[in-house]
Amino acid sequence: MLATTALDVMAALQINAGQGVALAARIINADKVEDWVAYGGPWMVFGLLFLCGLGFPLPEEIPIMAAGYFIGTGRMGWALTCVLAWCGIIAGDCILYWFGRRYGLNITRIKLVGKHFTKERILKAEHLFERWGVWVVAIGRLISGVRGVMCVAAGAIKYNFVKFLIVDGLAALVSGGIFIFLGWWLGKTLGDFDKAVAKVEPYVELFVTLATVGLLGFILYLYIRHRRKKGVTDVALTKAVEFADKHPGKGV
Repeated sequence: MLATTALDVMAALQINAGQGVALAARIINADKVEDWVAYGGPWMVFGLLFLCGLGFPLPEEIPIMAAGYFIGTGRMGWALTCVLAWCGIIAGDCILYWFGRRYGLNITRIKLVGKHFTKERILKAEHLFERWGVWVVAIGRLISGVRGVMCVAAGAIKYNFVKFLIVDGLAALVSGGIFIFLGWWLGKTLGDFDKAVAKVEPYVELFVTLATVGLLGFILYLYIRHRRKKGVTDVALTKAVEFADKHPGKGV
């Protein structure tokens, strides 16, 4: 079921996860991102990720990888960088959620933000919410190009904000954690951000797909395990009730 959900989300919104990163790398080169983060540190990471959520032409994977790279080279610390990166991601998502809640389909008329959405894609995302519910948030957050539409659609249908925030926040920990670790590893092994981006760019689509499938597989494993445990409990309860019916005088 979960794998089908992921395919539905990507197919319905017509998004290729790797294309966004590759396109942005041509529009905004790695040197610019490296210079910005070198100048502003963790707070620049926060600002870039917040702007990414509002439509800045830069997939969030690049600033996150840059943050990991600077951690790997010893120029930034883990704690503050990770906290501010997560806050920047969630802040942008929440703004889009409230834009969707306030304006609905009319968000397409808002300058700067609206040009990144179409009514057709928002309606498709709303349909996915009706069918899959919370899984659209969990999976949509992992896919570059789907995130923004997912947030707007969640607000437009007035999806429960607390539930949205919890699931979106957990998914951001997964997606952000993967890329910040990747950036850290590249910083440790290569020591040059240009080389790191050039090395990773051809494999971003495959990497994101494998990470998404891996997460879905883990969730499916937990779901099946939970169902099995529930089945054992139900059997035990049934046996206890049968025993109590046959031996009414031996109750507690």
